[in-house]
Amino acid sequence: MKFIIDAQLLYKLSLLIKEKGHDVIHTDNLPRKEKTTDKEIRDIAQQEKRIVTTKDTDFLNSFYLQKNPQRLLIITTGNITNNKLCDLILANIEKIEELFNDCNLVELNNQEIIGHETKF
Repeated sequence: MKFIIDAQLLYKLSLLIKEKGHDVIHTDNLPRKEKTTDKEIRDIAQQEKRIVTTKDTDFLNSFYLQKNPQRLLIITTGNITNNKLCDLILANIEKIEELFNDCNLVELNNQEIIGHETKF
């Protein structure tokens, strides 16, 4: 799978997901780094068929209103440590992969992973 990770999430996460065999870019890999706009992230995701991975609910709004990004992993864990967030994602990466086979929107919170939208 191909992911683009928003600036709100740490760079280390992109490295850990990459170690699991995925194609991952973080906004820190992009020319404008943390100043990369949401539109630029959505454009890259669409052009390269990447899953936007973020805590930013602006992406959730654009997903529902504009179907853009086309695929979204929204993190709704609230305030947890970076290490706990990394552990949570890595512990659930296979389930996340499975859900994206049938869904375009996957939510990861502290208790569960939810596939919200069937493919359009």
